[in-house]
Amino acid sequence: MTTFDLADIARLRRAGTRVGIASICTAHPLAVEAALLQARHDGAPALIEATCNQVNQDGGYTGMTPEDFRAFVEAIADRVGFDPANLVLGGDHLGPNPWRALPAEDAMARAEAMIAAYAAAGFSKLHLDTSMGCRGEAPALADAVTASRAARLAGAAERAARDAGRPPPVYVIGTEVPVPGGATHALDHLEVTRPEAALATVEVHRQSFAAAGLDDAFARAVGVVVQPGVEFADADVIPYDPAAARALAATLERMPQFVFEAHSTDYQPAAALRALVDDGFAILKVGPGLTFAMREALYGLDHVAEVLAPAGEDEGLRAAMERLMVAEPGHWQRYYGGQGAALAAQRHFSYSDRIRYYWPHPEARAAVDALMARLGDRAIPETLIGQYLPRLYDGVRDGAVRPRARDLVIAAIRLALQPYSAACSA
Repeated sequence: MTTFDLADIARLRRAGTRVGIASICTAHPLAVEAALLQARHDGAPALIEATCNQVNQDGGYTGMTPEDFRAFVEAIADRVGFDPANLVLGGDHLGPNPWRALPAEDAMARAEAMIAAYAAAGFSKLHLDTSMGCRGEAPALADAVTASRAARLAGAAERAARDAGRPPPVYVIGTEVPVPGGATHALDHLEVTRPEAALATVEVHRQSFAAAGLDDAFARAVGVVVQPGVEFADADVIPYDPAAARALAATLERMPQFVFEAHSTDYQPAAALRALVDDGFAILKVGPGLTFAMREALYGLDHVAEVLAPAGEDEGLRAAMERLMVAEPGHWQRYYGGQGAALAAQRHFSYSDRIRYYWPHPEARAAVDALMARLGDRAIPETLIGQYLPRLYDGVRDGAVRPRARDLVIAAIRLALQPYSAACSA
């Protein structure tokens, strides 16, 4: 892939350049490291995004402010030798969502403070998402209200970037139909965004920005979030169907300033990802799929450790995670159904990957550290890799992957990223 400025993505596409980029939505250090290593290998920019719930002025569930997150990612980039000039930081779903239980004015004031913190910290791609109702409002707001609030947040970002001496950011507008992070019910089909709805989203935002004196900011809006018909749930993945999205894709001819941003592209087949980019869905969001691959590798290593370094009566990683999730069910209880073994299977193996919220927990970190300490830097036999980490077997056998525990986890995440690399390449 050719390195490019995100501000030029639509112009390059109009000029006939095949261009796309994966948006890495994760705060896990191993997933970030894998993404940077893959981008370095590809000679491509790395777009790393934080969400409003992960990272905000109050710390979010990661405990990081935007400035902290920037330092966190840059430290990993420095350690792995990734050129910081090719690092793009983004903010996802920036709006009142973390505070939607508050009255709208209160929630919006906090959202302004959040997006200002992102802009001041040098995040150069900001997704404005004000679609959710706050206390006393309908769950979904009218387009005009959403756009007016988005313009208000853009104004806060513009001022903060200017005051901090940062380049002005680019913006993404709109929000996808499904719930961020995956659907909470079984899937059989999805409604693709109607072309007229996509065009209306752009026009109402154009008008709201103009009314706020933010024409220059709107000129830097590069993406529109739409639903191309892709999603995942606990055990289901709906792959992209180009025929179903043909009319939506064609609307880009009428909005030459923009490309589409596709959310929830995790677990899509490689051919579907490439077709998305071909059709103008040039920004591909991925997050849970990376920590899902990480969890698969860690659980495989848990089995390897049972063979090579039995822990006696000490619990293994999966048992430790089960104990933690049962003791603190807040991150999964509203999302998973059923009981007994079926519910336990969802806690660990759901595509929704709500287990990802537990990896930063001190008990989870201690359990992962204990597993890695048990395996140390020993070479894991190919036979055990074939048994418990079969997706990595060929890479190990061919010498592309070192058969060490940490290398295997990074390789598993990179394997999940490689279809995105292929999809976004020329």
